[in-house]
Order: sequence, then structure tokens, then C-alpha cells
Amino acid sequence: MVKTLTPLRFSTAQEGAFHRALQRRAYGYLHARGDHRFANRRAISKAVLILLAAIVCYSLALRASQLAFMAGYVAFAVLMMWLNIDVNHDASHHTFVRSRVLNAVISRAVTLSTGIEPVYWRVRHVSFHHRYANIERYDLDTEENGIFRQTPFQRWRGWMRWQHIYWPLVAALSLSWIGVVFDWADRLGRTPLRAERLLPGAAGWAAFIFSKLGHLTLMLGLPLLMGHDGGLVLGLYLLVQMCTSLMVVFLLLGTHWADAAFYQAPAGEKPVMAHGWYYHNFMTACDWHTPQRWQEMLTGGLNYHLTHHLFPGWHHRHYPALARIIGELAAEHGLPYRCIRYDELRAAQRAFLRQMGRAHAA
Repeated sequence: MVKTLTPLRFSTAQEGAFHRALQRRAYGYLHARGDHRFANRRAISKAVLILLAAIVCYSLALRASQLAFMAGYVAFAVLMMWLNIDVNHDASHHTFVRSRVLNAVISRAVTLSTGIEPVYWRVRHVSFHHRYANIERYDLDTEENGIFRQTPFQRWRGWMRWQHIYWPLVAALSLSWIGVVFDWADRLGRTPLRAERLLPGAAGWAAFIFSKLGHLTLMLGLPLLMGHDGGLVLGLYLLVQMCTSLMVVFLLLGTHWADAAFYQAPAGEKPVMAHGWYYHNFMTACDWHTPQRWQEMLTGGLNYHLTHHLFPGWHHRHYPALARIIGELAAEHGLPYRCIRYDELRAAQRAFLRQMGRAHAA
């Protein structure tokens, strides 16, 4: 893992006209509705209902017979992952509610079922992935791992010729990998997050350990304490960790792989990309649309992935309207906006994985 990164900037390319037009249209949309950027009552009510349903499922599972315990435990894990998709993603960008402190509290509570440290995940996501999408070494989501080749600049290994087949297993283990490998690497200062000085001192260690012990207590300790079979509890735990990880991956499926560009940072003490920030995002991400509009309530806005990268400070309830604005203005300004079908996204991902699995020099 890379421990330090040289600060990287984007070119001051001629994107000012697009930026001004985009901001004018976006805030004009808000003004016309008398609205704001954050979650509204409907979005908050939806989150509360999901949370209550999860609590009910968990409470009933603890006191239930074996079959009912299995059903309730799985339902709890799936509902909590839905909350992570629908609430924590926005809270990590400080767009669920106005208060940054409350957003942080919500993130820590909601991620307890996943075992992920929310502070590290937020910085990895916001400060590195969003800022440097698909830039080798800078986008920590595509960091070389020796198992799965995600960019043309990474080393090829023989088993990677099969990665288009075994990728679901990698996706299923991603959640646990973040919680066990990434989190501890970040905590021990072995990644670029060291420069951010996150969770300092004894209080930082206490918060970090709380997220780990709280997760184990919630997902393993309490069910065991209530007398459920240890093998069953452990097996279910491993199953739901893998299934909920797949839930997230299938929503993000190929959004940064589908006919996307990949870049290496220029050399030098003060490297500057040759293109602008807007162009970079159009070239490294896309939107995809659900077959039915009502299905968007399940995606947490992740299907509008390019839109999210351009408007990370807006709650996902605004993304359908913002995507229409982006599409119109991109056509006027010659930018390559893409909103494709889900089957097209899957096909593009398969093609990408096969391409990255071929033996050729990085």
C-alpha cells in the first residue's frame, strides 16, 4: 500500500462556462421548488421506517426458534445495508442532514452492522475516490492488490485471466476486506490517510475499537448470549457479510469501468493533470437508469453515479432532476455524458474484466 501521495491538481481548462451554467441551472431548480440540498421529510421518514423494521427483525430474531432466527438475522443485515446505501452514503458527504456532527453520529450508528470504521471510509471515499477517480495510486478504491486487476497500469498475473469469472467472490469479500485490512492499515498509518491525522489519540483509538467490538457484539455476541448455536450464528454472519457486500457492488457495477478512461498522475513535485475536473469525471464515470422509476428508491442514488460525482454535496433525491440538467448542458458544451441501461452496464463490465485479464504489459 502507498503511504504518501504528492498533491495532485487538475488543469485550469476552459470549463468555466459549463460550471457556471451547471450551477445556475441546479440552484435555479432548487429555488423554483423552494427546496434545499439535504434530505427532506420523506427521505428521513423512509430511513426511520427502514431502521425500525431492522430493529424489529433483530429483536424478534434474538428470541426466535432456529428458522425464525435465520430469517430475522438475514432480514436485519439486509435492511441495515439498505440504510448504508440510502443514508450513510449521504451522511458521509454531509448531505443527509445539515449538522456535520449529526451526520457523523448517523454514520457511526448505521455502519455498526458492517464492521467498517466510518471515518476512514468517508475520507477514502470523499477525499481520494471522488477527487481522483480512476487515477492510478490516487484512487484508493482501485489500489493494486495482486488478486484483481482494475486498471491497465497494474501488473498482470496468470490467475487474472479468470477474473471475469471469480469477480463475484472478490465482490462478496470486499466488505470484510475493508473492515479488516483497509481499516487496520489506515489505523496503523500505512496508507495515505496517515497525513489526514484522523481519529487522533486515545479518543480516536476508543472510537475505532468501539466500531470493531460493537460490530462483533451486535452480529455475533448477542445472538450467542441468547443461546443460539455458535456454528449457525457464525455461518449466518459470514453469509450476510458476503451477500450485503454483493448488494453494494451490484449497484456500483461497472460505473467506473464501463467504457471509462484510466489515468496516471504526471511526474513532478507539483503534478497537474492535462485536463479539467469536469472532463475527468465525464470520462471516468457514467449514470445508469433503472427499468422502472420506483426501483430508484432501492438504489440510494448510486445508479446516478456520474451525477453524484458532480454533485456530491446534494442528497440523492435530487439526482434524477440533476441528471437531466447535466445531460442537456453536456450536449451544449461538448462533454460526453452517458446514461445507459443496466444490461449495457453489465455487458461493459464483463468486457472490461476480460480485457484487464488478458496478458499484456501494464
